[in-house]
Amino acid sequence: MSKLNRRHFLVTGLAAGAAATVPATAAYAAASRDLTTDPFTLGVASGDPDHEGFVLWTRLAQQPLAEDGFGGMPQRPFTVQWQVYADEHCRRVVRSGVSVATPEWGHSVHVEVDRLSSDRDYWYRFRVGRYVSPVGRARTAPHPLSYGGPLAMAFVSCAQYEHGYFTSYRRLAEDHPDLVLHLGDYQYEYTKDTYTIPGGNVRDHEGPETETLANYRQRHAQYKADPDLQAAHAAAPWLVVWDDHEVDNNWADEIPEKPEVPQPNFLARREAAFRAYYENMPLRRTSIPRGIDMQLYRRIRWGRLATFHMLDTRQYRDDQGCGDGYRDCPAAVDPERSITGAEQESWLVDGFHKSRAQWDIIGQQVFFAQRDNNAGPAKVTSMDAWDGYVASRQRITQGWVDAKVRNAVVLTGDVHAHWASDLKLDYDDPTGPSVGSELVATSISTGGDGADSDPATHPYLKINPHLKFYNNQRGYVLTKIEREQMTADFRVVPRVQETGAEVYTRATFVVEDRVPGVQQTYLRPMDPSLRAAQDMTVEDTVRWETERP
Repeated sequence: MSKLNRRHFLVTGLAAGAAATVPATAAYAAASRDLTTDPFTLGVASGDPDHEGFVLWTRLAQQPLAEDGFGGMPQRPFTVQWQVYADEHCRRVVRSGVSVATPEWGHSVHVEVDRLSSDRDYWYRFRVGRYVSPVGRARTAPHPLSYGGPLAMAFVSCAQYEHGYFTSYRRLAEDHPDLVLHLGDYQYEYTKDTYTIPGGNVRDHEGPETETLANYRQRHAQYKADPDLQAAHAAAPWLVVWDDHEVDNNWADEIPEKPEVPQPNFLARREAAFRAYYENMPLRRTSIPRGIDMQLYRRIRWGRLATFHMLDTRQYRDDQGCGDGYRDCPAAVDPERSITGAEQESWLVDGFHKSRAQWDIIGQQVFFAQRDNNAGPAKVTSMDAWDGYVASRQRITQGWVDAKVRNAVVLTGDVHAHWASDLKLDYDDPTGPSVGSELVATSISTGGDGADSDPATHPYLKINPHLKFYNNQRGYVLTKIEREQMTADFRVVPRVQETGAEVYTRATFVVEDRVPGVQQTYLRPMDPSLRAAQDMTVEDTVRWETERP
């Protein structure tokens, strides 16, 4: 990242216009007196790009892990200057202004920048008092009538701080994507030694299990202070959605993980978690939480090339049927049950009918395709995934088929393993046509190192012929989206329980234009040194995906 001094920032800021003269005012002098250490310890980020701009984010914190959640900041507002540049050396300012970071919102800053050129890179940074932030790179989307060039998009999920280092974030940044999707479990709520891996965790959470606003702010700050995560945020704009651990494991709407245990403060916990999530993410003002509600599902258009439908499968879902685990459960096929809620489902299907994009990409949290782990007649599936809401999945799949969506691709996180699959209207008929594709990213660190295996021998792939690939190592998926095809590299970091591992591509799949389903084009030979002690079983897969011991 580019370095700069205070004089350079002030000179370029003055050149940009009157808004940049704030540092010469009394506000600058006051900030200089009150801030004794660098407040940009949590880095910078951008997000939710459109063809004219994007959101810029930072949060001031002199002491990120302060137990009160205020990051060691004085309890008063601070004026923060921001600048956007046309060059990575930060010499040509194209937009600038000021924002106020208040203690009520954790001294977070959200700037919605507009009036920029479409389909190009920009760079940005912040300043308060004598302190200047790192530099981040952002990018605008192509014009709505333009396809633009190929889009390099990466997607990730599940970063358990205690289970491993965030090396995958660092390697992702080094791949220079244009856009990053985070599909949930950005942080985990557990207190130290609650969620452990064999051999013990490699680092510890600070503070208690997150339940209050101060708890969630402290936990987000611990994650954001990680330099590998900061590098990934600074590399490209992000589209973020949550899953369960941003609040509570396997929560559903207003119901906590264990409803049989009285939790009278759960809605207050949900409200605190939502507020902290907004404070720590590059989200637009449309996502400002209002009590226990937060508008997170939204649509981002990347010119005519792609439309990203970002879903929220937690806030509006019916409670999991028959408990949260793997079950043969009658509730799973109840036509009245929904994982999205009726309003979001209608919004999504309406978006399919209005879409003219080459690729309609659904960014969401939990496994979409059927994953039966029983070779017999009974279906034993995860009640926490779309298998627990079969009618909801059927309506949405039929929705994109009826809308004649050109290319439907579902992107998924949650399950701590790489998967690729064909999507069907009828999973009981393996000879039936495929109507879409699903790509699933493994975890950044959750589960520790994991192990390599021969994907062809995994029992899930034998029971479910529409499932085409499996790998239980850590990493992310790097895609290249073009008009003719979407290419997905399943990137793997072999070890996260120590730092510095390199990344490689374990497999590559292609989705061709107007050809639903995934096609494997590359498979790296299995590394025997990274293989599990025994072949993966159904029970192993369930165990890897189980959140609590």
